[in-house]
Amino acid sequence: MVIKIVTDVDLNEAYQYLQAPGAGGIDLFVGTVRDHAKGKKVVKLVFEAYAPMALKEMQKIAEAAQQQWPLEKLVMLHAVGEKLVGEPVVIIGVASAHRDAAFSACRFLIDELKKTVPIWKKEFYEDNSVWVNAHP
Repeated sequence: MVIKIVTDVDLNEAYQYLQAPGAGGIDLFVGTVRDHAKGKKVVKLVFEAYAPMALKEMQKIAEAAQQQWPLEKLVMLHAVGEKLVGEPVVIIGVASAHRDAAFSACRFLIDELKKTVPIWKKEFYEDNSVWVNAHP
């Protein structure tokens, strides 16, 4: 299992880690910075996290997924710092013998991360900026 808060997420590194002889399905979710939010044009996002608490919560979520689905490997990476439109900010990946478990576990992991992990983002628009609640 790989769980990290990083300055840059690396899709290739995550995919290479997830390779496993028994894995017939690898599911990767990549969250990127989109160019709009709340009807405004987004210029960039800045992410902040209290890493010890965020990592502890990510570990709990990962363990819950491993208890619920037969996973070979699991990766959760979230970026901090400034990210521009199109840049990846979060990678959730799982490897499992079958695709159904991989799809279900991956959705669970990203949904729970968004609900519970203390990572905050500041959205920068063309005319102003605003902090977004970590748990909508």
